[in-house]
Amino acid sequence: MFRKNILWIITATIISLCLNSCKNKDADFDATGTFEATEVTVSAEASGRITSLAIREGDYLSKGEVCGFIDTVQLHLQRLQIEAGIRAAEGRTRDEKIQTAALEEQITIARKEVSRLENLVKANAANTKQLDDAMAGVNLLEKQLEAAKADIVMNNTIAMAEAQSLRAQLAQVEEAIRRSRIVSPLDGTVLVKYAQQGELTGAGKPIFKVADIENMYLRAYITSSQLSEIKIGQKVNIITSGSKNSSRRYDGTVTWISSESEFTPKTIQTKDERAHLVYAVKIAFANDGYAKIGMYGDVVF
Repeated sequence: MFRKNILWIITATIISLCLNSCKNKDADFDATGTFEATEVTVSAEASGRITSLAIREGDYLSKGEVCGFIDTVQLHLQRLQIEAGIRAAEGRTRDEKIQTAALEEQITIARKEVSRLENLVKANAANTKQLDDAMAGVNLLEKQLEAAKADIVMNNTIAMAEAQSLRAQLAQVEEAIRRSRIVSPLDGTVLVKYAQQGELTGAGKPIFKVADIENMYLRAYITSSQLSEIKIGQKVNIITSGSKNSSRRYDGTVTWISSESEFTPKTIQTKDERAHLVYAVKIAFANDGYAKIGMYGDVVF
């Protein structure tokens, strides 16, 4: 009986070692996760009819590329009206030298007359009343000149202020026209197209979704015991899930490590099956087109 128990214990130990060995061979990864990309939903910044939207799902767009337009007829008409108003306001400004040239000439002549009368008074050929009247005439003309200059300055100030106000309105219209363009915010591929040419849209309404699938990242999950094994900037290996012939390997860089633990997502497998709390990490890598959003991948530190 004793020998049978010893034999059973030895057999169970061997089976356990074999199982653990098989398990360790299967767990040839340090973490698993899913592939993600930077996705941006491009929404309309203006309201109106979409006059052009020449994109299809799967098209590649460059950052800043204009891929569509929203109707801007009314905005263009407003711009023409405002530009005409600016020209009219600037046309009401007056040139001070031209407007006061006649008064300046009258003052010059009046001063010469005063000088002539002064000489006559000294020679007792004219009375002082004539001189006083001439000097009073000069003073009157000088006051008229000052008033004319002040009036011109006031008129020009009002006209330029009106023109400046119209220029501000013109800038608003120009900005509204700019926002009527549908522009890609990044280099990426169109994933989903939500609107079609000819449809009415409104500010904030989604038009399409674009993602950078050339520079992707793997969101993986590690256990607390693995935190000491990785750091920001560390180089790791990423392997796509699949058969040995179809899986691909990428060089990745750890760019983010969560500071808070979370329960293991149901779709994620960890190296330690007993782990309930895990930490999310992001590993960036250059995609050659074979890694797809939502695919599973493994990480080897």
